[in-house]
Amino acid sequence: MQTVTTLPELRQAVDELRKSGSIALVPTMGALHEGHLTLVREAAKVADHVAVSIFVNPRQFGEGEDLDAYPRQLAQDSAKLVAEGVALLWAPGVEAMYPQGYATNISVSGVSAGLCGADRPGHFDGVATVVCKLFNQVRPDMALFGEKDWQQLAVIRRMARDLDLTQPHVDAIHGVPIVRDPDGLAMSSRNAYLSTEDRAAAAALPHAMDTAIAAIRNGQDAASALAALKDALHEAGFASVDYAELRDADSIALLEGDNGNARLFVAARIGGTRLIDNKAVST
Repeated sequence: MQTVTTLPELRQAVDELRKSGSIALVPTMGALHEGHLTLVREAAKVADHVAVSIFVNPRQFGEGEDLDAYPRQLAQDSAKLVAEGVALLWAPGVEAMYPQGYATNISVSGVSAGLCGADRPGHFDGVATVVCKLFNQVRPDMALFGEKDWQQLAVIRRMARDLDLTQPHVDAIHGVPIVRDPDGLAMSSRNAYLSTEDRAAAAALPHAMDTAIAAIRNGQDAASALAALKDALHEAGFASVDYAELRDADSIALLEGDNGNARLFVAARIGGTRLIDNKAVST
């Protein structure tokens, strides 16, 4: 695996790889877990070469969020990627991604409204900006993202279409299903923040979501099902629920019931850690 940290090195490495086939990009912020490695394996199925980026993007962290505490473990991450047969690791520093005088920001309206867009102002601007830069830097044939960050995936797809970053009518942005621990909790780098006690209690999140979804499918009105979900999380030890909402899977528009394309989105805090998850409501 070739590791590069400057844009000229990256351009040269990409040009060499492209001589022998297609390139799939897996953008990450590091602290790699099985969910990330699943993305890498899926990328290897659809392209000749896999490129991974590791960059903790300061522009998607708000004031008071965990930018400084976010786990950084490049050596361990690199070893995992080598074992998976990754061809190229792009690991720029902040100065390489945002050089002095940098003044451009990308904002995607509509799909970025509500949910994490409301709770974390400016977050999706930071996501859209860095992903657009990564696409322009690596120029991949396709890119893979986890569906745990479903709203993020919707933002990236909208941006790629609007800015002509992918070929028309080509599904170059691949969403990969959520990878879960045996107790159902969605894998996340932030799970490492949880104490042993909070980690055990966190399993209540996917289970409460399953209960709410089953109730809605059985005809219970969404409002009462979501109220019961919130009560279950508080009883399990969650400090707060930022949101528990039904949204259209494509437009991320707020729904009052199942429209046949509904997903349940939840963000809740336990032990100082904010966990997010989403699940399809319709069968």
